[in-house]
Amino acid sequence: MSEHRQIIERFYSAFQRLDHKTMNDCYSDDIIFSDPVFLTLRGDEVRSMWEMLCKNAKDLSLTFSDIESVDEEYATCKWVAKYTFSKTGRKVTNNIKAFMRIKDGKIIEHSDAFRLSTWIAQALGWKGLWFGWTGFMKRAVQKNARGNLQKFMSAKS
Repeated sequence: MSEHRQIIERFYSAFQRLDHKTMNDCYSDDIIFSDPVFLTLRGDEVRSMWEMLCKNAKDLSLTFSDIESVDEEYATCKWVAKYTFSKTGRKVTNNIKAFMRIKDGKIIEHSDAFRLSTWIAQALGWKGLWFGWTGFMKRAVQKNARGNLQKFMSAKS
């Protein structure tokens, strides 16, 4: 089994168990993460995001597949998260493509790609369906997510 596959399997298997400590152990100290909701996070922000998401998850079901090494540094995989969005009680199925850069046995860059407007429509219902494609709605979701992360990090301090 390739090193890329082992690291990615370890990361997502830990996520299935909501084990943020093992997930974060797969990262380098100076990890850079990005996705359409949180945009770009670095270091402790990344680790805190996963801790917050794991601690707040109520009914998460997660699968991952199609792990591929692109070259000696990069790997990709697909993963699907199914859960209830806590603010609205609505069911969400998020189909995600992950891109990871791995060096010295650690993930040093991690980017998750998914259509934010689709997520907004599922999470927010008719408001998200009608307005989820707008920059205003996307920025509101991003601002809310960042605010929640900052509150979580402040509470830990």
